[in-house]
Amino acid sequence: MDDGFYQRHLFICLNHRDNGEQACNNSGLADEMFHLAKKHAKALGIHGDHQVRVNRCGCLGRCQEGPVAVVYPEAVWYTFVDGDDVREIVESHLRDGVPVKRLQI
Repeated sequence: MDDGFYQRHLFICLNHRDNGEQACNNSGLADEMFHLAKKHAKALGIHGDHQVRVNRCGCLGRCQEGPVAVVYPEAVWYTFVDGDDVREIVESHLRDGVPVKRLQI
């Protein structure tokens, strides 16, 4: 049996700030991409126990590079601008185990 419950975990920052300071989800894009990533992982049949998990989270502390996401256990950090980027992270990194170099921060 493996050491962790999931092979990989994708955390997408959904932090929002009303005071005008930069945050990953101020535009609402990160929330939209969270739902897309989770739906895509489920469609690929890789989301669930002993596979991968897509989670929302609060501030990851890299607001200036946002929106940001991180994949564990590898601790690979990403930024993204659209659904194509997020689908590529899900397919290449979560499913195939190959980090997406062009989106890494």
